[in-house]
Amino acid sequence: MSIFSIADDKHIPLYRVMWIAATPHFCGEDDCDCEGKYEIRLEQGEAVWASGVDRDEMLKALEHWHGGAETPEEDW
Repeated sequence: MSIFSIADDKHIPLYRVMWIAATPHFCGEDDCDCEGKYEIRLEQGEAVWASGVDRDEMLKALEHWHGGAETPEEDW
């Protein structure tokens, strides 16, 4: 098992991930490049923006890395 997962064409070390957004970004700004993407917040205030597929893969990788801990079911 790798300690990396890919988001936004970057290999992200799993231990740097602080949280992952459950809903896509929407700010309404005309020049925003992140609309519809999910924020993956990293330590030290950094963030990457991921597609829904990349976000789901990151969540799976984190769950596996932490020993397959069960997470509460969410209604999507």
